[in-house]
Amino acid sequence: MIAGRVETMLKRERNTEPRNMLPTWAPRVTQREIRRLYEMDAKGIHDEELINEVGYGLLARCLSSIDAAEAVRGKARCPQCSRVVTHTGRREELLLCVCGWELTWGDYFKTIQHKQLLGAEPVLDQFRSFVQTFSADRTPQERTILIDQLIHGFHWYYKTHAPTRPVAINLIEGRLNEVVAFLENLSCGDKSTAGVAENYAQWDKHIEVHSDWYASRRRRNTKPGR
Repeated sequence: MIAGRVETMLKRERNTEPRNMLPTWAPRVTQREIRRLYEMDAKGIHDEELINEVGYGLLARCLSSIDAAEAVRGKARCPQCSRVVTHTGRREELLLCVCGWELTWGDYFKTIQHKQLLGAEPVLDQFRSFVQTFSADRTPQERTILIDQLIHGFHWYYKTHAPTRPVAINLIEGRLNEVVAFLENLSCGDKSTAGVAENYAQWDKHIEVHSDWYASRRRRNTKPGR
């Protein structure tokens, strides 16, 4: 991963990008890709190309979230050469990189806002763990369970260590209610990778703590017989 950042930095130093170019962030992974992965996994099929497509898409998104959080804390990564530029958080402050790039912190921060990029330290720990552990050296089953654990993670209350909203909203496209409903309906069967059903059961328990937050859960809990 470090080697990849170095390569990116060297490539950007050789190009002629505008000196005030805006940072870009990896998008959230599509529901379609993840649905296909779980449909195949439920049949006992481990499509390595699909696993990597989803996994490295999530990894890129995790890296973007980590970089965005660091930027808010005063260490903004230059979008031209990937060096870190420190700042004090004043909107009018001009970020200046040795490669020649410059941008006000206010304009930089606007690229982070409203993109579901930011999370507290427990969320960032989950993202860092995924970045460190997901690799092509692992078996398809190991990569699948790492993906499954990541998308079924949660934000947590700092004081009570109780779950709040799922981290999938930071990782998968859609509004919060849509993402929760999507995860509720992912395929799972007897041939699914070991641990998938258990991860869902734990996720389901945490979602139920705040079931009134989610339309799909409210509908399910008000059905006759419940």
